[in-house]
Amino acid sequence: MPLNPETLAELAFFSELDKNDLSLLAQNALSFSAIPEQVVFLQGETARGLYFVETGWLKGSKITSTGREQVLRYFGPGETVNEVSLFLDSPNQATLIALEDSMVWLIPRETVLTMMESNPKVMRGITRSLAKRLLYVVNLVEDLSLLPLEARVAKFLLEHAEASIFERRRWATQAELAARLGTVPDVLHRVLRGFSEAGLIEVARQHIIILNRAGLEEKTQLN
Repeated sequence: MPLNPETLAELAFFSELDKNDLSLLAQNALSFSAIPEQVVFLQGETARGLYFVETGWLKGSKITSTGREQVLRYFGPGETVNEVSLFLDSPNQATLIALEDSMVWLIPRETVLTMMESNPKVMRGITRSLAKRLLYVVNLVEDLSLLPLEARVAKFLLEHAEASIFERRRWATQAELAARLGTVPDVLHRVLRGFSEAGLIEVARQHIIILNRAGLEEKTQLN
């Protein structure tokens, strides 16, 4: 089934395109269905273009030669991946892996570049997206290099909780969250247990409830 042009119109940097331009992008898009743990693209491979997540969740990771993984970001429905490849003739900077059954679309690099050249609004939109991703990476590097693990865990829970509840998707295992937070599962488990014993959180199988937001916010501070 071809990509619905109206789906592309929901992306901020394609929202002002007319129907003809949206149809052109959709006609050139290639679909990928992925099952959990399937690799969509590898770090170091030639970048092919802009990826768009229609359904499911995926992660972008840096993986060392020894197999250690640092999750850079999770991508869900409506998000784009690999914008940097539009401007640089360079390989993929990370590996994209499905966390659950997912549908991903690839819009070839040349197709998007042509659209950017003919419509400055697309260029501005993608530039804003890149700026937000750069800010995210700067904050991630700052957290990993400056904050102790307790502070990183507390900050992660506060930022991702809705109504004081952090819902754990099926794939959000201790190992998965540890890879995102720059640690290992056993150490993460000890931190969560410590927060629980201090009355800051309540840990359940499918969610974590924040019981004391002020106390958890104190944990995010550098000592």
